[in-house]
Amino acid sequence: METVESRAEQRVLLHNISWETYERLLDERGDSRAPRLAYDRGDLEIMSPSSEHESVAYFVGLLVAVLAEEMRVNAYGVGSTTYRRGDIGRGFEPDASFYIRNEERIRGKPRIDLTMDPPPDLVVEVDITSPSLDKFPIYARLGVHEVWRYDGTRATIFLLEEGEYVEAGESVALPSLTSDVLTHFVEESTSLGSTDWLRRVREWARGNITG
Repeated sequence: METVESRAEQRVLLHNISWETYERLLDERGDSRAPRLAYDRGDLEIMSPSSEHESVAYFVGLLVAVLAEEMRVNAYGVGSTTYRRGDIGRGFEPDASFYIRNEERIRGKPRIDLTMDPPPDLVVEVDITSPSLDKFPIYARLGVHEVWRYDGTRATIFLLEEGEYVEAGESVALPSLTSDVLTHFVEESTSLGSTDWLRRVREWARGNITG
């Protein structure tokens, strides 16, 4: 067992855990989204987020909503939904997730089943400590096209290319948004009131989004 603690989150990594045990833990936890569980072929990470961790995810979700509105595209947020596939032994619960390209296919569905439904178009991962389990291979195997990762200092946009994530100049899900801009707004969310912060996001969007 490996344990990582910080002001923002606590992570425990267990090895040699069966898929049946992972599913039982999910069932016993019920509808609660804490702690969050990630599973990769026998390795199970249990993560308990703090308010700081959750705040970053919350403001990134607000940013997605504002930018999607200004771009006139539909973004369907499904939060930290449990995504799992027993046939490949992988599952995860992101800090936030969105359907954009596949929004119409998911809108209003009470439950997402990755054996039939597409994966989320965008996943947000907040890792203020070094993650004990690398989730990028899980995302890649499940076909998540875009990941935004915040490490406590910088937000970075990654795109899936030939089975691997590469750092991207800007988002595909929400074009014109770069890692620098995303980092800037995450940092501002800690010092500005939410109303002023939202106003600045909207002003940036109206001045920088084309098409």
